[in-house]
Amino acid sequence: MRKQPLVTDHVYHVFTKSIAGYEIFRGVADFHRMIEMMKFYGYEKRPARFSEYVRIKNKDEYLKKYIHSEDTIVDLVAYCLMPTHIHFLLVQKKDKGISAYMKNILDSYTRYFNNKNYRKGPLWQGRFKSVHVETDEQLLHLTRYIHLNPTSSKLVPTPEDWPYSSYREYLHESERNVCNFADYIDINPEQYRDFVTSRKNYQAKLNEIKHLLLE
Repeated sequence: MRKQPLVTDHVYHVFTKSIAGYEIFRGVADFHRMIEMMKFYGYEKRPARFSEYVRIKNKDEYLKKYIHSEDTIVDLVAYCLMPTHIHFLLVQKKDKGISAYMKNILDSYTRYFNNKNYRKGPLWQGRFKSVHVETDEQLLHLTRYIHLNPTSSKLVPTPEDWPYSSYREYLHESERNVCNFADYIDINPEQYRDFVTSRKNYQAKLNEIKHLLLE
């Protein structure tokens, strides 16, 4: 049990990684599977099992029709999926919402991955970590940190080249509708692009919020 329960209507940087740096996203299908889980498990009342949901052709229409906003347990503000770890910025909308959300996602992905790879046992390195985000400035800088993960790890030359983060949503260049950031951050796409890609004063700002960065 957590020493300090996560507070409803507050923002948290949530991070977890695989055991011993094990590669858990090995192809497009794996990343897409996790993204569908991120959308599906954001609600408390779900009229279908995830195994049924993944077979639905128009998933967005299904969610709009059968799942209501009052059932939301978390708002996903930003995310990045990396081969060995994941970063989320989450707003807890109901008590214990983040814990329920993360448990469902991590357990569901473990079952999928183990079945697919004829594997047994845990996949994730213990309980997920979370850090409270206290100011709008910290929130904004954390979105940049999260979106720059793939370039910092030299997976791609620019953050928009990595399709498994919310960066393109922030630029209004993605048809994928996973995040709700408009309620929490005022984003001008071109200004945000400059903010992310510019290196001016970045290291200084990064150092200022190092206590929020979980690696």
